[in-house]
Amino acid sequence: MSRLLAPLTRAVTYTRWLHLLVGSVIALVCAMVYPGLVRPGFWDWVQMLLIPVPLLLAAALVPVLRRAEGLQARMMLFPGAHSRVEDGPRGSEVSVAPSASWRDRARTAAWLVLRLWAGCGTAFVSVQLMAFTLQLVDASSGGSAEGESLIRVPVHGWACALLVPVPPLVLIYVVAFAGRLMAAASLGLLGPSAAERLAALEERTEQLLERNRIARELHDSIGHALTVAVVQAGAARAAADPAFTDRALDAIEETGRAALEDLERVLLVLRESGQPASRRPTLTEADRLLDSARASGAEVDAEVLGALDSVPGPVSREGYRILQEALTNVLRHSGTVPIRVAVTVDDARLWLDVRNPLPAGAPVNGQGSGSGLRGIRERAALLGGRARTGPDGGQWRVHVELPLG
Repeated sequence: MSRLLAPLTRAVTYTRWLHLLVGSVIALVCAMVYPGLVRPGFWDWVQMLLIPVPLLLAAALVPVLRRAEGLQARMMLFPGAHSRVEDGPRGSEVSVAPSASWRDRARTAAWLVLRLWAGCGTAFVSVQLMAFTLQLVDASSGGSAEGESLIRVPVHGWACALLVPVPPLVLIYVVAFAGRLMAAASLGLLGPSAAERLAALEERTEQLLERNRIARELHDSIGHALTVAVVQAGAARAAADPAFTDRALDAIEETGRAALEDLERVLLVLRESGQPASRRPTLTEADRLLDSARASGAEVDAEVLGALDSVPGPVSREGYRILQEALTNVLRHSGTVPIRVAVTVDDARLWLDVRNPLPAGAPVNGQGSGSGLRGIRERAALLGGRARTGPDGGQWRVHVELPLG
């Protein structure tokens, strides 16, 4: 029963009715200014439907008109804040972009003509059924029951009062059905073109890539800071040496400050505040990572061959994050063990190699399934390089090769 009464209570039924009636306005204007259409007959009605068509076809050539029609369709043909329904709106499937091709203009022209004819039909039915309702009211009070409606009152007297609600109900259901058809037609004629769908897909892909990059940034930066802080705090407590404790606290402070800078930079991007984000660290600042690992108690042997400042910015920034995650992975899973770091730069490539002894009971095969190691492989792949992670001769090895081109 509620489903049957839904068209009566849904506000979108009446916004669709208004949308249909507005489509007939241009025909009514033509009827008022065009000679011979003041009291139209059958052929005059046909002329009213045809005379505005050239005007609509010319208007469809204006690119911005497609956007105006799309906005109207979104607001008036689909459920939204104005509609008492729980189902999600499909209005977002209607494009609000200006016409970008002749195909878009042709679809807009077809929509305008359809809206004209559907609006005239809806206006005609509305006038006839409302006039018939007035005739029933007149007949129920003993009047002549004559009017402009093409439908004649079948009975006279008090029985007409029982029929008074029928024409308005029929009108609402007819309008609801016509509105549903127009909403469906708008999805086809005002929906996004193939180029718009491709652009939307590319934008969505860019958003997902950016979210993935931000997730990696937060994981590497914050994860490294927390790992170093935990390891250093534990080492300081175990050492019970005031001098070592002071060095550990200094390292925790420096690492935490760097992590806060990274966090603020990422938050600026997420907020889209318009302010320039702070510079991301590069491999030229790798000493900060190595000193942080040494302050945790690990013995770090580093070798750098080549000029790090000659590495292109994107490669250097991603290389920094890869080295950061590799060191974090060692401290998190192996503790303060000896670490061998080798960074090599030539004219074409950058090599990063991080090795550490495998802890007792560690697997001797596989490449690791943690999100950090997966992030290393993803970063390398995005730059056209490759990364290998896993056991190698009793050691855990992270070996990354990145092209500089």
